[in-house]
Amino acid sequence: MSSKPRFLAVLFDYDGTLADSYAAITASVNHVLQHHGRPILKEAEVRGLVGHGLENLMETILPGIDPRAAARLYREHHPSVMGSHTTIFPGVEEGLKALRDSGIKLGICSNKPSYFTRELLKIFHLDQFFEVVYGPDDAGAAKPDPTMVLKALEKLGVPREQALYVGDMEVDIETGRNAGVETWVVPTGSADVATLQAARAQRLFPGISDIVSEVLAAKS
Repeated sequence: MSSKPRFLAVLFDYDGTLADSYAAITASVNHVLQHHGRPILKEAEVRGLVGHGLENLMETILPGIDPRAAARLYREHHPSVMGSHTTIFPGVEEGLKALRDSGIKLGICSNKPSYFTRELLKIFHLDQFFEVVYGPDDAGAAKPDPTMVLKALEKLGVPREQALYVGDMEVDIETGRNAGVETWVVPTGSADVATLQAARAQRLFPGISDIVSEVLAAKS
């Protein structure tokens, strides 16, 4: 039996998959809401709204307000909270190191603006593990459009048949399906187990460490 991993590349979502960044997102959302004289939201409320891109989020929380202008306010505020209000999930750093050391190429495809993702990876010393980091600003479209996944795989030089996408939401499942890439999910973000099962997740794991173990155990 070959010792070569089944997957040559693993692409990850960021928020809710690798990191708990909901406190940071909530702080910036409430900054925008307060600017417009609107009531603030609880973190649990914001958690259910994220994952579809920043302008979509602004349009949801502020109907009738220019989402691009609201997004600018968010982007101006977010650097003040994104490091202090974000935590990396247990086992993520060790898991990423194990995947990289096994020769698997790693990337991120998130609906978070990629400049925020790149900065957060530097803050938490995770940037060393990733060869590509894409967001809607790089791809020209947000998930579930598959463009960022396909662009990432093209840059990595890995065919979709030998790639895995890992996320935490229904939109990630749909993105992987649209890209023709196997997709596994974890219920650590915006969607619970029942929601992910109803979205027909190909495989569902408790956390990233479980996915890493499965990837490393899978042989071609």
